[in-house]
Amino acid sequence: MALLAQIQNDVRAALKAGERERAQALRMLANALQNAHKDARGRTVDEVEILRRERKRRLEAAEAYERAGDSERARAERAEAELIDGYLPQPLATEELARIVDEAIAETGASEPRDVGKVMAAVMPRVRGRADGAEVSRLVKERLAA
Repeated sequence: MALLAQIQNDVRAALKAGERERAQALRMLANALQNAHKDARGRTVDEVEILRRERKRRLEAAEAYERAGDSERARAERAEAELIDGYLPQPLATEELARIVDEAIAETGASEPRDVGKVMAAVMPRVRGRADGAEVSRLVKERLAA
């Protein structure tokens, strides 16, 4: 609920400042979070994951608009993705992610490429929201192949 409350406060601040586009984008984020909390039915809601999903949607829409030749709408979608970035945790530095992967490999005893799943299961809870799964997978495969 912490992110939702922060975003709702930021909607009010944007409205007071006359930033209509920003307020509209923030309202869409707040709605996505509110819907997730309603649908959770008592379960814990991973607000960071919801924001990551919303960011990904904006970037995919921007690419689609670019392909369709609508650069103005693509720009607007990218601006919303950047807005969402401000609410996401800072991504891990490559060195830090590599250290976590190396620790997970040592802990799981993984030694060959077929152990990727075992290592991923150990790494992902540690980096939740701070590293892209595709990047983690690439690094794990790289480390196990070496």
